Amino acid sequence: MTDNIPLQPVRHKKRHDNKHRNGCCPWSRCCGLGDFRPRTVWLGHPEKREQRYPRNVINNQKYNFFTFLPGVLFNQFKYFFNLYFLLLACSQFVNELRLGALYTYWVPLGFVLIITIVREAVEEMRCFLRDKEVNSQIYSKLSTRGTVKVKSSGIQVGDLIIVEKNQRVPADMIFLRTSERNGSCFLRTDQLDGETDWKLRLPVACTQRLPTAADLLQIRAYVYAEEPNIDIHNFIGTFTREDGDPPVNESLSIENTLWASTVIASGTVVGVVVYTGKELRSVMNTSNPRHKIGLFDLEVNCLTKILFGALVVVSLVMVALQHFAGRWYLQIFRFLLLFSNIVPISLRVNLDMGKMVFSWMIRKDSKIPGTVVRASTIPEQLGRISYLLTDKTGTLTQNEMVFRRLHLGTVAYGMDSMDEVQSHVFSAYTQPSHDLPTSRAPAATKVRKTISSRVHEAVKAIALVHNVTPVYEANGVTDQAEAEQHYEDTCRVYQASSPDEVSLVQWTESVGLTLVGRDQSSMQLRTPSGQILNFTILQIFPFTYESKRMGIIVRDESSGEITFYMKGADVVMAGIVQYNDWLEEECGNMAREGLRVLVVAKKSLTEEQYQDFEARYVQAKLSVHDRSLKVATVIESLEMEMELLCLTGVEDQLQADVRPTLEILRNAGIKVWMLTGDKLETATCTAKNAHLVTRNQDIHVFRSVTTRGEAHLELNAFRRKHDCALVISGDSLEVCLKFYEYEFMELACQCPAVVCCRCAPTQKAQIVRLLQERTGKLTCAVGDGGNDVSMIQEADCGVGVEGKEGKQASLAADFSVTQFKHLGRLLMVHGRNSYKRSAALSQFVIHRSLCISTMQAVFSSVFYFASVPLYQGFLIIGYSTIYTMFPVFSLVLDKDVKSEVAMLYPELYKDLLKGRPLSFKTFLIWVLISIYQGSIIMYGALLLFESEFVHIVAISFTSLILTELLMVALTVQTWHWLMIVAELLSLACYIASLVFLHEFIDVYFIATLSFVWKVTAITLVSCLPLYILKYLRRRFSPPSYSKLTS
Repeated sequence: MTDNIPLQPVRHKKRHDNKHRNGCCPWSRCCGLGDFRPRTVWLGHPEKREQRYPRNVINNQKYNFFTFLPGVLFNQFKYFFNLYFLLLACSQFVNELRLGALYTYWVPLGFVLIITIVREAVEEMRCFLRDKEVNSQIYSKLSTRGTVKVKSSGIQVGDLIIVEKNQRVPADMIFLRTSERNGSCFLRTDQLDGETDWKLRLPVACTQRLPTAADLLQIRAYVYAEEPNIDIHNFIGTFTREDGDPPVNESLSIENTLWASTVIASGTVVGVVVYTGKELRSVMNTSNPRHKIGLFDLEVNCLTKILFGALVVVSLVMVALQHFAGRWYLQIFRFLLLFSNIVPISLRVNLDMGKMVFSWMIRKDSKIPGTVVRASTIPEQLGRISYLLTDKTGTLTQNEMVFRRLHLGTVAYGMDSMDEVQSHVFSAYTQPSHDLPTSRAPAATKVRKTISSRVHEAVKAIALVHNVTPVYEANGVTDQAEAEQHYEDTCRVYQASSPDEVSLVQWTESVGLTLVGRDQSSMQLRTPSGQILNFTILQIFPFTYESKRMGIIVRDESSGEITFYMKGADVVMAGIVQYNDWLEEECGNMAREGLRVLVVAKKSLTEEQYQDFEARYVQAKLSVHDRSLKVATVIESLEMEMELLCLTGVEDQLQADVRPTLEILRNAGIKVWMLTGDKLETATCTAKNAHLVTRNQDIHVFRSVTTRGEAHLELNAFRRKHDCALVISGDSLEVCLKFYEYEFMELACQCPAVVCCRCAPTQKAQIVRLLQERTGKLTCAVGDGGNDVSMIQEADCGVGVEGKEGKQASLAADFSVTQFKHLGRLLMVHGRNSYKRSAALSQFVIHRSLCISTMQAVFSSVFYFASVPLYQGFLIIGYSTIYTMFPVFSLVLDKDVKSEVAMLYPELYKDLLKGRPLSFKTFLIWVLISIYQGSIIMYGALLLFESEFVHIVAISFTSLILTELLMVALTVQTWHWLMIVAELLSLACYIASLVFLHEFIDVYFIATLSFVWKVTAITLVSCLPLYILKYLRRRFSPPSYSKLTS
């Protein structure tokens, strides 16, 4: 297996090291958790530890009990926006600066903070409960008192832990014993490295030989383990038993490890814990969750800074027009407070409440059931995604292999013709060729016989060349021993390091040739007639990523024939098999269908040939220098002129509707990158099968590079390709980013699709980070396994898919879906709506505040630049709350097109990527509208009032409320019944409250006809021109969505 040492770009190295050296906690050095050091771990004696080790707890929380309140308040007041209102509220304690009652400033600010604190507290509590569930899982521990139960969080370095089949490994352990008879076990590591292949693990030989597991506590033994590090593919350590005679020393490697987050796939195992908590390989490969701040929030923050600048300018102009008379510096502060409405405090409350509504809508959408929103602060981010980075296994695919095609060169068998294969196999074992008199057999029968024998040979080869082991389990009716003895079909399950292998063996069983038994030296097949064929395994040459093939030499016990079978990728097998004219073409055809192709071949050996080979092979394995090279040379001497038997095509089934979903995303202008820990060939197959790479696109497979010169040449070769998808391995990517980071990212970003295979978890996160830095665009990461957590947390939007690989990714994500296809609706409908609604809401709240500030400016300038408030007390609080809050907030229910139209025309999403709904242009338009309406209302009220100042307040305030309600009606594109209720309720609240507002408004004047016509006239002049402009724009320059709805 190639080493995936996670790369770090040169400039990040220092930062990354520090993070892992010091852990997450700044006090870790004081707690004895400072530098990582090698350790000696005594079996079953955690008390003999030589240093303090971290507790074995999973913690995904952002805060703890003590840091929660300071942390939340810091995250709120680091915004310029909220800090400004805090200073504003504090200024009211100074008598010279006080403009009105304290509650007019402190109540809105307190309301904002309480909503934020409650929301964060709820999310932290959910996170705490999820972590508690994982930390409370129960395991068995060997102790002097026998087997005791222990929680995952209570496991310590040195504990002897028993892990059952299909149970998660709770900590990094050294494998000591297994219940399996063959003395090994299989591990599922897809949570850790994304690879679907099961890994074979071997126990320490000395401890496996002990009579019982309890004897582990009777021996004096210890494990020496290297310091904790990030590399999941390597381990260096030793096992020492002191009370042996002589003392036993064994070297330990990756084959003897059971890393946390992996799952035991066979038997029951016992291991000794060597790393816990923050020192786990899986935790060190997971970056700390960062507090995500949406791009929309940053844009709103920027607009509020502009508004603050306008506030300062207006205040200075007012004081300048007074010729800086008297205590002008106090006047500046008073004007700053007077015009403080220019920066609206209700903006943050409205947006936060809007986000909660959008999150609720996502959760309640019946078309994407089971969707969970874990980060309710960033739903509008989903509306502006430019790059989608997805895992492969379990996200795009189901991780279920299905046999699809058997090709013999002249004839091919698909799923619909497997019964023919079955009859050929049946006839091969029930009607031997010598039973049929040759004279009576016509020519057609001879042809059929040759086809029949070729099919039989191919099926037999597929049934023998693999590393699959059949295992028998009790099923309630039959016990294990009996099932094993009689090869009971209902009790048999297949175990292998790859799902491909299992699918091939299951297929041979379906056509009549069943693998019923296997150990280290023999294999048993059962024919359709029930006869058992025995084969002795003479040699096995396992699959490696370098050789891309596996071989086996077997002896048929009945005939004594020795046969060398081999299967592998077409690129290597083409040079090994005898010349033929169809291999390359058919492999290409099957690969285009998205099938994983394997070429199967055989070679018959005489006894002398095999003895000669074995002698040379044993000699090569004993050599000290260049052992692997010499062994490979000896094997290659056999791999010549082999007889090509067949091609097999296996499909990793895609998740439901992956192809249409990817097409929707592509049409929406989103570029999709696939980052997987799987093999290059597999990743390329899936990319074609899922139509991530379209049929008319070329694929450039980036050659494996190790030096700067090679990377330079390969990048130049890639530069010459146009509209071409890129496939690159993690090792080559590391080299390119080390020397040519800018050039590589520039080229990759131009590709319609990118596939990165053999990616380590930290590498996935680094690619996300580089995309953000280089393009400045928003990224979304989608995954389903523990190896995707870093990528999900690094991306602007993290989406977890709840799948077979557990819930680790979905728990760490901002949004959790049950299927990949739900992503289309999540982005096209909810993302688009959330962004457009947030933009409309923020602009309306700014418009509402600028209107009243413009009126205050006109009022002050008319009355000799006096720093006197136009509206006081309840009027100013009521304006932005009960009088206008409901209609303005009801814009969160508005939508420009129906959800079906948004899904049908994903091109509508592309418009949002330019950020037009909230840009400086739209902001300026709303500012001009506010200044126009505020000026019209105020000058109109001043022109039309007759005798008393109270009449100005009554006319202008009523016109202002009506203008706001009409402007909401003007903005709405699709009416919802709640919007109508909000408009009527606000109007009713205002009319009802006039009875109590006699200190600000003359109640008798309101009842006169003079008041009614003046208010009507002012309101019409402020709104009618905007209605006309809107109509003309819709008529002559309609937006894209209106063309679809009309």
